[in-house]
Amino acid sequence: MERITREVKQELSRFGAHGAMPQVVEAWPEIVGPMVAANAWPARIARDGTLHVNTSSSAWAFELGQLAGEIVSKLGRKLGGNAPKALRFAVGHLPEPAAAAPEELPPEASEPSPEALETAAGVAAAIEHEELRKTVERAVSLGLSRPPSDLSF
Repeated sequence: MERITREVKQELSRFGAHGAMPQVVEAWPEIVGPMVAANAWPARIARDGTLHVNTSSSAWAFELGQLAGEIVSKLGRKLGGNAPKALRFAVGHLPEPAAAAPEELPPEASEPSPEALETAAGVAAAIEHEELRKTVERAVSLGLSRPPSDLSF
């Protein structure tokens, strides 16, 4: 048991005195911003103190490589002595994005206007199957009732 404990401590020591990886992961989105955090994520800290960061593409790896000094400085200010000494970017696996919080979901559709209902009835009038016709009417009327800024193509 003593040998395993010693080996585990030796392996964990490469992350710094207190193990910096959890602090790096926690600080990462704040330091780099949401756009970069969505395309680059800390993967591991090497024995020499280099933080290896996985990116979504080689273009992200290249661009972030140009900003490595600035990012290391920000990490240093935030983490102090536990900050990585250097950064290395390479294409690799990124964590799945978190599900949207309820407040980020689009608002429920409002009731369609009488004009939208009339137009929708005209569009769906040729559909013989009653249930399908009503479904199409509802979809068209809701689509016509959305503000123009909500339309996305």
